Order: sequence, then C-alpha cells, then structure tokens
Amino acid sequence: MNATAVATRTTATGTTATGTTATGTTATRIRTGNVIEMDIDGVAVSALVLLAAGDAVILDTCDGSTPVVVRLVDLGPVRVFDPR
Repeated sequence: MNATAVATRTTATGTTATGTTATGTTATRIRTGNVIEMDIDGVAVSALVLLAAGDAVILDTCDGSTPVVVRLVDLGPVRVFDPR
C-alpha cells in the first residue's frame, strides 16, 4: 500500500495521483475497480472506486450508504490495495 497527498492529472488508463509522503514524492494510480483506504476523522475507511475519471472519483464504501463523488484534490492521503 502506498499513501500520498493527492494532486492529479488524467491519463488514458485512469487517473494518476501524485503527492508527497514522509519519505518524498510518490505517484499512485487510482483506477476504476481499485479498493482504496483513507483516514476519515482518524478512522481507516475502505472504499471501492466505482469510476475514476478526470479530476474526480465515485466511491462506494460498501456499507449500504449512497456512493459519493469526491474531487481528487479533496481526497487527501490514500492507500491503494495491491493484491500482489
């Protein structure tokens, strides 16, 4: 998993998020179908990326609540699940 503070640019394959961690600058690609984890009020929350396009994502926390649209600049640090 890789945490970044998110700033974005669009690519042909999805949305590339780049930012800074404690160890330096990293890049994380957020794509449709990814499972991401973020901290909200100090609590880790997982969400499925239903759609990653342009400068926003649609996230489903799979808890029965309505999916939400979030601008990537407002998303903050995220960790993308990598099953490898």
